[in-house]
Amino acid sequence: MGEPAGIGPDLVAMLAAAPPPGCRLVVVGDPVVVEDRARRLGLRIGLTPYREGTTPPAGATEIAAVPMRSPVSCGHLDPANARAVLDSLDEALHGCLRGHYDAMVTAPVHKGIINEAGIPFSGHTEYLAAGSGGALPVMMLVAGELRVALVTTHLPLRAVADAVTPERLQRVTRTLVDDLQRRFGLSRPRVLVAGLNPHAGEGGHLGREEIEVITPVLERLRGEGLDLVGPLPADTLFTPDQLAGADAVLAMYHDQGLPVLKYAGFGHAVNVTLGLPLIRTSVDHGTALDLAGSGRASDGSLRAAVALAGELAARRREAAG
Repeated sequence: MGEPAGIGPDLVAMLAAAPPPGCRLVVVGDPVVVEDRARRLGLRIGLTPYREGTTPPAGATEIAAVPMRSPVSCGHLDPANARAVLDSLDEALHGCLRGHYDAMVTAPVHKGIINEAGIPFSGHTEYLAAGSGGALPVMMLVAGELRVALVTTHLPLRAVADAVTPERLQRVTRTLVDDLQRRFGLSRPRVLVAGLNPHAGEGGHLGREEIEVITPVLERLRGEGLDLVGPLPADTLFTPDQLAGADAVLAMYHDQGLPVLKYAGFGHAVNVTLGLPLIRTSVDHGTALDLAGSGRASDGSLRAAVALAGELAARRREAAG
């Protein structure tokens, strides 16, 4: 359900009012909040408690109840509810790891209010990785045929260069290629890799990370058979000629790759976490506190996230026989 004061409950209510076909939908969150938001939006929904091993009534949306700790007011953050937000993530995570759920789809949370509650939190991606065995997670956003993955995620720009280490770049690249093969069914994915600096360092005149870190790692991985192109200047990497025939782009940091993808597909793009032992997709936007309860929020990205999660789960079942 995400942050209760934001548009997460709106989107969940909209989804419950018109459930996607072919999908058994289980909401993890507070039924009081979801039903209140549905009333505000003039939506008719039917929530029924989720019980493992049972079949829900026709037309009902199941809910695994995680009550909030404090009354919820649209648009007004309350640190008292931060722990309950993470409890709902834990319920979904453990349900996926136990095989009760095929995939997890997350509405947006508010990082700031969780930290204000005294709980260190940098984002879904890192939290779910820590809770599922500590694997290195890779954030990738998908908008149609465009896929953009990130070497670093929620870091201050000042810290990015130090975080782009040979070990991290190698692990992220391997995870990206492995999940493109395993989850997306691409036999030999072609990945365009951005440089860190303007003009990919311009031969060392604008930075040496390309020479000392990125190029050696890519050459080593190409020697193992991975189809990697780069490092390429980020300002021309996203042109149609460059993207033709590519399966994904690997950007060095958050605001190098995601502004282009969100311009191309905001509102129907999907955030996918790679490298986890479960399928997790998410919306491409934040909590939009000013829109909560207004009826002006769009559920397009959430529906796209549910659809992609279903496709990935079906492919996994098919691969497992």
